[in-house]
This record gives sequence, structure tokens and C-alpha cells, in this order.
Amino acid sequence: MGAAIARTLAPTHALLLGGRDRAALDRVCAELPDARPWAVELSGLAPSDVAGIEGLDRLDLLVHSAGIARLGHLADTPAEVWRTTFEINVVAVAELTRLLLPALRAARGHVVLINSGSGLRANADWGSYAASKFALRAFADVLREEEHPNGVRVTTIYPGRVDTDMQRDVRVQEGGPYQPERYLDPDSVARGVLAAVTATPDAHVTEITVRPAAGPTR
Repeated sequence: MGAAIARTLAPTHALLLGGRDRAALDRVCAELPDARPWAVELSGLAPSDVAGIEGLDRLDLLVHSAGIARLGHLADTPAEVWRTTFEINVVAVAELTRLLLPALRAARGHVVLINSGSGLRANADWGSYAASKFALRAFADVLREEEHPNGVRVTTIYPGRVDTDMQRDVRVQEGGPYQPERYLDPDSVARGVLAAVTATPDAHVTEITVRPAAGPTR
């Protein structure tokens, strides 16, 4: 999904692409002439991890699209799953946003958070993931209220199931078939990001919900 968002934004933005897989980052950057990689491990951010964003004094747009999902009954979900899920899905988002707020304020920029349908409704076996996405929703709402006086806009996007590697892993955990024709194309989510950030100056797009046309999926 992050690669799809990068390709959609590339015609109008110079990009810094963050992620743990340096080879994957390099492949995407090779396609986009004004993009550079930032290899970073979001779990347990250290000072050395954020070296790639030092020196950014203006930032028009920050998109958070990383996330993990570990399914299971609450009775079978150990504390480590909760910690790891929140570390990546919430804490890393909050910390990176905090570090980049001066640059966002200087540019009167925009923060986009890719949430999930699980951030609106929690289902059985999705406890830690849904809780993290509800927390991400709350973070976005608070950030929007606090940074509105500084001209920073905040948009949350709630996609349904998307045809991604993460979705393949989820279906393995669920023990069900992988049906890409029933899921959103990553480009459809990327277009939602583009719609939010290209809205007219009088419009602040706060939330976008995108569901697969094939029918309801959790």
C-alpha cells in the first residue's frame, strides 16, 4: 500500500520513503526520480533510527501506512503481542509525528493516517489490532484539534480489506482462501490519500471510508 501511495504522490511531491525493507525501498525509489529511501525499524525507535529525518525544516505531507495484525482470542493473546502491535501501529506513529511537527507546522502541512475498518468496529479474534486502530483514531482526532490553530490538517482513511501482503498473512491466520477480487486495490486507497491532500483550501477532509465494491468484508 505504501508503494501505491508513493507512486500516486510522485508527480507532485519529493518523497522520503520509510520502511524496514531497504531492498523494497530501493526498488520503489528506482521507479520514482524524486524519491529517496529511509530504512527504519519502527518497533522500538532509537535516536539513530530517526537520523533520516534530521534537517527537515518543512514537510507538506506525512503519510502513516505501516501496520501489523496478529489475530487470536483474547484468552490466547499474550502481552508481547499487545506491546508489539501498539508499538508499531500507535507508538511509532505518535513519535514520528511528534518529531516532524515543527516541519509540518512550518509548511502548514497534512498528516494522513491509514487506519482500518477495525478502527470503527471491533470483531472477535481482532482484539489487539482493533484496539490499536481505535487508539490510532483517537490520536488522529486529538492531533486534529491541537494542530488546527497551526494550520496542520489531519485525515484518517478507513479502508476495508486491501490486496496486500499483510492481507495474505491475515487470511493465513484466519485459515481462509485468499480472494483478491473481493479486496480493494492498493491504488484505490492511494487515490483516497490524493483526494484528501488535493482538496480545495476551504475544505478539510477529516475522514474517508473506502469499502470493496465486491461486498462487505470485515
